Order: sequence, then C-alpha cells, then structure tokens
Amino acid sequence: MKKLFDDLSYRVSRETTKQYSTSFSLGIMALSPKLRNPIYAVYGYVRLADEIVDSFHEYDKQKLLSRYKAETFEALEEKISLNPILQSFQETVHRYNIDYSLIHQFLKSMEMDLQKIDYNSDLYKEYIVGSAEVVGLMCLHIFTEGNSREFERLKPYAMILGSAFQKVNFLRDMKDDYQILGRCYFPNVDISDFDNTVKAHIEKEIEEEFKMALEGIKKLPGSARFGVYLAYRYYISLFRKIKRTSAGNMINQRIRISNGKKLSLMMSSYLQYKVSLL
Repeated sequence: MKKLFDDLSYRVSRETTKQYSTSFSLGIMALSPKLRNPIYAVYGYVRLADEIVDSFHEYDKQKLLSRYKAETFEALEEKISLNPILQSFQETVHRYNIDYSLIHQFLKSMEMDLQKIDYNSDLYKEYIVGSAEVVGLMCLHIFTEGNSREFERLKPYAMILGSAFQKVNFLRDMKDDYQILGRCYFPNVDISDFDNTVKAHIEKEIEEEFKMALEGIKKLPGSARFGVYLAYRYYISLFRKIKRTSAGNMINQRIRISNGKKLSLMMSSYLQYKVSLL
C-alpha cells in the first residue's frame, strides 16, 4: 500500500514543477521516462526551498527554512516523510546515492538569501555553487544511474551548465531581485550604475560557460541528452533576448520567452537531435 503514497508523492513533485516552470517541465518530458520522476523530485525539493526565501514575505522565513532543513534530514534518516515533496526527494537521494553534502551546500545558499549581503567574488561563487551547481550534480547522479566513473567525468560540465543557467536567471530576475527582495548577486555591481559595459562583461562570462557546457551535454547518456539539450536551448534563447535588451531596460522589466517560442524550440531541438547534429 505504501506504493500509493510513493506514487502520490512523485505526482505532487511533478505538479509542482509544472506549476512553477513550463520550461523545465518540457525539458523533463524530453528525458527517458525512467528519469522523469526522480528529476521532478529534485526540482520540487529545491523549488519549495526557493519559495520560502523568495515569496513567503508575511511569514518568518528563517523559521520556515530551518524547519524545512530539519525535516529534510529527518526524512533522509528515517527514509520516509509525510510531506510528499520530501518523501519523493528522500527516496530519490537514497536510490541514486546523492551525497548529503550537496544538500547541505544547497541549503546554505538558501540561508544566504535570508541575509542582506554585499556580494564579492568569493561569496558570488559560493552562492552559485550552492544554489545551482550542486543541483546540477544531483541531477547528474540520476542521469548516470550510479556509474561513478561517468559521474566524475561529467561533473565539471554539469557544474558549469548550472552556473550558466543561474547567471542567466540573475539577469532575467534583476528587476524583482533588486526592487522587491533588495538583492544583487553580481559582485561589486551597483544596480543604480548598471550599464551596458557591465552587462557585456557578465554576458561574455556566460557565453564561455555555455560553450563548455554544450561539450558536456554531447557526452551525456542518451537517456538524458535530449532533455538537457532542450533546457540548454531554452536558456540560450532567453540569453540572446537578454543580450538584445539594454541595461537600462533590464532593471525595469523581466525578460520572458513565450510558451509558443518554447514549443518551437522543442521541435527544432528535436530535429537537430534526430539528424545527429548534437
């Protein structure tokens, strides 16, 4: 009978993913069916932590995040949770031997979001590692299905792709991060003086990371390659739209890709994949 609860738990994680991100939902649907539920579980877990620090403004965020952290490791120790998102996550962590240190590092970055931090280069790198790179590594554990040699070979690429995705998110969300949450992650950047020169420097860094990440995507197992490539194509499209937007407009609007464009990207990506261009 527990299988009913397990199935429900994965369904909650899947619906959480669909509710919050159409782009990641499309990417996950492009994975092999055997990989979808565990990736939904990872996304659902990190999404809920993100919501605590970004959205629950009328509540004690520190208390909620501390409780979430405690319940996470309680679920991992007991191998069960009555919270469906934590239940699917703990099961995924155990099934794919995801290192607990990745979870600790992720939660540390979430805790950083509860503080007013003037980011320097070291703190910027630390935040990106915890908020994005380790999430890529959690997913890589699933993609490589316990093959430690493959995991180590692909690890640098997974981290650099997570970093590129996160930096694009920083640019996309600059308006809300600054105006609503009072955050700016880019080191030594004053948003009031954010100009096209500063923006171009950040974009150059992202371009270099995307170039390296694509080489890694080509090396992924076939069960994961197309889904990750689709997410890459979405972020490249978003990044190109950001590049066409002036620095002044970046802090006054949130850059988006329409659902129609996302579907178009999915179809063109699939054609490239099928004709072995990837």
